[in-house]
Amino acid sequence: MSDAPDDEVLVGGNVTPVVRRGDAVHRQAGEWTPAVHLLLRTLHHAGIDEVPEPRGFDQFGREILSFVPGETLADAAPRVLWSVDVLRSAARLLRRIHDASVPLVADPSLVWRSPRREPAEVICHNDFATYNLLVRGETLSGAIDFDFASPGSRAWDLSYLAYRIVPFAEDAPHTEGLDRRIRLDALIRAYGGGVAADEIIATAADRLDDLRAFTLGRRRATGRVDFAEHAAMYGRDAERLRGPRPWAISLS
Repeated sequence: MSDAPDDEVLVGGNVTPVVRRGDAVHRQAGEWTPAVHLLLRTLHHAGIDEVPEPRGFDQFGREILSFVPGETLADAAPRVLWSVDVLRSAARLLRRIHDASVPLVADPSLVWRSPRREPAEVICHNDFATYNLLVRGETLSGAIDFDFASPGSRAWDLSYLAYRIVPFAEDAPHTEGLDRRIRLDALIRAYGGGVAADEIIATAADRLDDLRAFTLGRRRATGRVDFAEHAAMYGRDAERLRGPRPWAISLS
């Protein structure tokens, strides 16, 4: 397989390489890709234009998606990364995605890359985090990387967003002065309620257990030392979230 000379390899993908060609992105496809493309088309039909639009496949069998412009939120300046307005916008976008995805939950013909988790209420992004959210200036502009989407609960997705944007992650930078209780309450309210803060914290810890196991599997498959380091962090963070004072953890 070879790419055109002007292809741009996009950084940040830990699983599959991503190449930009003009206004399109080309990436490895799999048996899950038709389900993901249906999800993305469903979102666009619901008026959610902040996500990639599927454009079929290239001559190498890779999927083609529209390029969503913007800077990765994780790479934005701290005032943008930890903006309460961006936090609320992320929660509202996730709610719109969840609500539009409901008709796909019960379709037995769809093959997803990640396992189905009960209660299956919506199609979860399963990695809705600062590194998969885009901003333009100080405004949230998009969400990318839906490859690991699958049916699951609203709390499963919202809890991981909380882990990364409240944040509770050990590797979150520049968190001095952030009030995590206030930020989590703002996230839940912007999502539209339906879940309690204690449920989000408990689910986030379970989510990290799952992510730790997945990352250790990636470590064995690739030999990459950084995956082991990430898995260890997820374990420490899960332990903190299950502790008596998760709001008071100091990460900076």
